[in-house]
Amino acid sequence: MAEIGIGIIGGGYMGKAHAVAMQAVGAVFDTALRPRLEMVAASSDQSAERYAKSFGFARSTGDWRRLVADPRVEAVIIASPPETHLEIMHAVAREGKPVFCEKPLGACLNDARAMVDVAEGAGLVNMIGFNYIRTPAAQFARNLIAEGAIGDVTWFRGEHTEDFYADPDAPATWRAKGQSNGCMGDLAPHMVNAALALIGPVRSVMAEIETVHKTRGGDPVENDDQGQIMCRFTSGAMGHLFFSRTATGRKMGYIYEVTGTKGAIRFNQEDQNSIWLYKAEGPEAERGFKQILTGPAHPDYLPFCQGPGHGTGYQDQIIIEARDFLSAIEAGTALWPTFRDGLAASEIIEAARQSHRAGAWTSVTTPQG
Repeated sequence: MAEIGIGIIGGGYMGKAHAVAMQAVGAVFDTALRPRLEMVAASSDQSAERYAKSFGFARSTGDWRRLVADPRVEAVIIASPPETHLEIMHAVAREGKPVFCEKPLGACLNDARAMVDVAEGAGLVNMIGFNYIRTPAAQFARNLIAEGAIGDVTWFRGEHTEDFYADPDAPATWRAKGQSNGCMGDLAPHMVNAALALIGPVRSVMAEIETVHKTRGGDPVENDDQGQIMCRFTSGAMGHLFFSRTATGRKMGYIYEVTGTKGAIRFNQEDQNSIWLYKAEGPEAERGFKQILTGPAHPDYLPFCQGPGHGTGYQDQIIIEARDFLSAIEAGTALWPTFRDGLAASEIIEAARQSHRAGAWTSVTTPQG
């Protein structure tokens, strides 16, 4: 059992989640590598020191460059705004350290491509933060589809809908500025990643994107509130994706439905500990969707809880991510989902933007998966 010094850039919502996960992952999964919270970086020395005391870091800094260069920081987690990702990535590559980056991968498609080039060029272990696809229920659904339990997939519908910006009187915060902070940059990557993980590469898209509330508190909103994508998967399956941060009543609407020739699957993140499975078998009078509660028989459930139906939560998804990142570091090779998987999501979202501007079907040219 060996220690590894962890440095986290960003101490906000996700910075705290990763710090808590790194403290818990060794006990939950009995990992060979045991994280040590070495340093946290924030926008000022004062805020970084506050985060260090709250989360249990040994040291803190207001300069992320110092964190990346520090020899006791052996792996870096980037949980800072997307526009900072690429510059940080160049510095991490110079130090040759494993790196985990929150989505989206950079502030734009060019950033995402550059980050993949830099990480792979330096031979770095790299991973991107798509946590929702790691729930025991989502992993089980993915296995069912891969095993052919519902036959050939003919249709996929997915959405990521929340209402944190539904109030038109809510102020124009940082969320109203910058393409990467809009709905297509913030929420869409998660469901696009789910579509890729569950169904496979996307061939072409037709999209509409809009800003529902064009001003907030008298200030202009510079990015989008919602978008929808019709798509055709390389497999031939049809699909529809919808994303919104103004979906009144939705708190965590990460939802998908998968229809196959022999069955179907439904999942809703607001009920993350179950899936609904339909199999076209048996007497017609007895057919119907069956709710399956997750338990120790499902992937990555037992390390958290021995009781079926007791459930896992949001923080547990981040702990599973931490286990995967440590496993990749131990193996010395990048494991899914890598930066290239983040790029695949960015390629589809950029194709959707192009489709919206052109009002036409648009090919997704970069290979995915």
